Amino acid sequence: MHETRSDATPQVVDGDHARGPSQARVTVIVYGDYECPHTRALELSLTRVRHLDGEAFRSVHRFFPLHEIHPHAQAAAEAAEAVYSLAGSDAFWIMHDGLFAHQDQLDRPGLERRGAEARVDPIALRSALTSRRFSERVERDMQSGRANGVDGTPSIFIDGDRYRGARDVASLRRALGRM
Repeated sequence: MHETRSDATPQVVDGDHARGPSQARVTVIVYGDYECPHTRALELSLTRVRHLDGEAFRSVHRFFPLHEIHPHAQAAAEAAEAVYSLAGSDAFWIMHDGLFAHQDQLDRPGLERRGAEARVDPIALRSALTSRRFSERVERDMQSGRANGVDGTPSIFIDGDRYRGARDVASLRRALGRM
């Protein structure tokens, strides 16, 4: 089921973290939290859909750490953004996937291990985390989410419409028009 929002519709903007071709027929924007088990489950489903359907859709990840219930989510989001700044998009996606794969290790040593897996300079990553240099970038995504009615994670938009349906592989494929 889609819910159309006429007041604010999320659009892909410069600086968004996108996976898949920009000319894909469908764009999925996910507001997620690295410590949220529901966001992790959605990411696993989207990965399976991507493997089944190839480059049929583009997915965009936006940060929406739920500070009140996930104490490590903000630092994880800032670490992912730091990795992007230090090493680019490919490294970001390695970090992104690693954070969800090791969701129980989002403390500072865990973030540094994931950064090493993404092949970023550990001193630069440590400095970025200590200075909180990327907190404003994370806040930008959160403001965008709030403007679009996001109040929890994961929140999904398919081609600008809020998707509140099931998040299993078959349901997502149907929602993306692939079955």
